[in-house]
Amino acid sequence: MATLKDVAKLAHVDISTVSRALNNTSYVHPDTKERIYAAAKELGYRPNAMARALRQGRGQVLGVVVPRLHMTIFSEILQGIEAQAQQQGYMTTVCVTEEDPKVEKDRLNRLRDGGVDGIVIAATGRNGRLLRDIQASGVPVVQLVRRQELELSSVVADYESSGREAVKYLASKGCRQIGLIAGSQHLAPFHGRYEGYRKAIEELGLEEITSSSDRLVNSFGYGYECACQLLDENPDLDAIIACIDVQGLGAIRAAAERGLRIPEQLKIMSLTGHRVGRMLETTMTSMEMPAFQMGEAAARLVIEEIEADPKHKPARRHINFATNLVEREST
Repeated sequence: MATLKDVAKLAHVDISTVSRALNNTSYVHPDTKERIYAAAKELGYRPNAMARALRQGRGQVLGVVVPRLHMTIFSEILQGIEAQAQQQGYMTTVCVTEEDPKVEKDRLNRLRDGGVDGIVIAATGRNGRLLRDIQASGVPVVQLVRRQELELSSVVADYESSGREAVKYLASKGCRQIGLIAGSQHLAPFHGRYEGYRKAIEELGLEEITSSSDRLVNSFGYGYECACQLLDENPDLDAIIACIDVQGLGAIRAAAERGLRIPEQLKIMSLTGHRVGRMLETTMTSMEMPAFQMGEAAARLVIEEIEADPKHKPARRHINFATNLVEREST
């Protein structure tokens, strides 16, 4: 079995440099680090994770808490988190809350008690005090997609701009009755999208038309019920903006049941692009979020906080990604 000494010999460096490179404990020149990684791979060297955890006082595990994975942007974001975590020698433990604050609270306490080194979370917005307590206890917390607590670092998208640009785009297509499938206003992304929509509607002198439902917001049923309400109450509706793709799928079903042709009679678009939108029979126009890159950024932030000198912890950081309009068949 290969040892640290064997890797050092093959990479033509000393053992301490190999240790620093593999454990990310201090700076090693990128070229040297690449040579060390190549040597370790060639020799099949795998450091003893438990021994390393004892030396460093951590197990190199990230907790990831999301509301849902199926048919949501979070499945793509998680791939970015996993890629960055793996690159830096960490593994992830994923928890799904289904937007239930009690489940979220339980999972957060279990992660903290289970000894994770840091947490990345798309929070419900109902456990802010607990998140702050976890951060204060020495376990870094980074907010993902939803910036609920300004005291904690975050990685989000420019939701207000997304809502504003969507309205202007549809107006440029001749739409004048533009409905929004809104979401819970206590969740930052939905509030931001609504604000962008509202401001653009006001600027264009149009009528504000919104709808919401009691269903789980990240669901097909939510989009379907809201779209039905919009279409029933507004016979001249010519466009629907869904906050997320799965809601847009529900809107497409509602339109099909009424015999409305897309996009000739009704244009539909999403404010959170997901790969499913480009695989539909009628592909969906969307404001694309760079999901993979957002996941990578969140993992980098939390790992940087984990590995920082306790006496020189980095200040909180808020990273805001732009969205990009991708025009498809639904408009």
